[in-house]
Amino acid sequence: MLPTFLIPRAFSADGMPRVPRALPVALIRVLLAVVVMGAAAMAFAQNARVGAWATAPQAVAQHPGAPSFNRAPAVGGRTVRQIIYPTLSGNDVRVRFSNAYGTQPLVIERASLAVALRGAAVDAASLRAMTFGGQPMARIAPGASLESDPLPFVVRAGTPLAVSVFTREARPPTTWHKIAQETAFLSGAGDFVEATQASAYPTRFTNTLWLAGVSVVPDRPAQAIVAIGDSITDGMRSTLNANRRWPDGLARRLANAGRSDIAVLNLGISGNRLLHDSACYGERLVARFRRDALEQPGVRTIVVQIGINDINFGYVPPHAGLDCDVPHVIVSAPEMIAGYQSLIAAARARHVRILGTTIPPGKLPPEREAVREAVNQWVRTSGAFDGVIDFDAALRDPAQPTRMQPRLDSGDGTHPSDAGYAVMADAVPLSLLFGATK
Repeated sequence: MLPTFLIPRAFSADGMPRVPRALPVALIRVLLAVVVMGAAAMAFAQNARVGAWATAPQAVAQHPGAPSFNRAPAVGGRTVRQIIYPTLSGNDVRVRFSNAYGTQPLVIERASLAVALRGAAVDAASLRAMTFGGQPMARIAPGASLESDPLPFVVRAGTPLAVSVFTREARPPTTWHKIAQETAFLSGAGDFVEATQASAYPTRFTNTLWLAGVSVVPDRPAQAIVAIGDSITDGMRSTLNANRRWPDGLARRLANAGRSDIAVLNLGISGNRLLHDSACYGERLVARFRRDALEQPGVRTIVVQIGINDINFGYVPPHAGLDCDVPHVIVSAPEMIAGYQSLIAAARARHVRILGTTIPPGKLPPEREAVREAVNQWVRTSGAFDGVIDFDAALRDPAQPTRMQPRLDSGDGTHPSDAGYAVMADAVPLSLLFGATK
């Protein structure tokens, strides 16, 4: 606040800040900064667009020997309908599509948004056609993304939406999110973006194609929390179509606590690493962090959960064909810590709060377990992050601390069960999400 003696003369008749001439230059600069920041905060409160849902784009592995689960479905000349669950209410909706890993322009002939019902069915009264620069067709250059024009559409947190896209692209998609944990639908030949019946979409798949985000203008000031990491954030081995990932649980906790002004965006990628790219598991987190975390509309806090794949993949034997674990690099704890520090520096430069998490137990051999423990010790004690969420403590078996509690383990020793993901969500101290950056 301005000092009381300045309030009567703080602004001139034209609305510009005015300060007494006798004030020191340094104090004048501080007062002007306060005024500018206040104006920016007011603009944010009135007009700010905030992400309501997002997913991380990744490349489809381009290898002739790729197994079927690493190949995107052929969609040329058909319509794709994808179901998403926003975590923030609002209006003035924009939908973002990505051709980040395309080698050719992506041409969307038509697209629509509707409230989803059961399966591929949608509420006919809610269905709205999207436009792009006032036109129904969009052309997205290789490596680029594109948002729709704002749609007059009411989004309600937790109410599923259906995004339908018709394209004549003959080539299989090269940009997707591989593990959606949500069923998507594919029509027969033709444009079915306005079809309301589920029968128009007989084929199912579990990837996200081209769709990258949905943003809204909320009814009151709001913000987004980004959860970014690997398969443990992506929700690998959680129940399909049940929204049982730990960020889903966190969104429910916030809603139950009355925080309807906060969105939780899941930018996890199964198999992702902090330090190295993969043909199957996306760009390394230090490379995708700006696009997938810092550039999300309205982001104020980022939760980073990653590391187990960096520790493990260097020990996986190389093999012929599509080798998703390339490069097979054995990493040290200091290398991983340097990677975390680069994320922290990037977040601080944007004045975004960044929280670290410990790496959960994964039944690791002694040499790998030593790296995990060293990294976790640094996360807990260094004070480098703005706060720490101890997923390791929440999940580990007290009798065997290098393993998850059996009831929280999905069965593979690395990924939690639905119960484990719920415990992770409950382990997030809500007070950590709203503090100041360092």
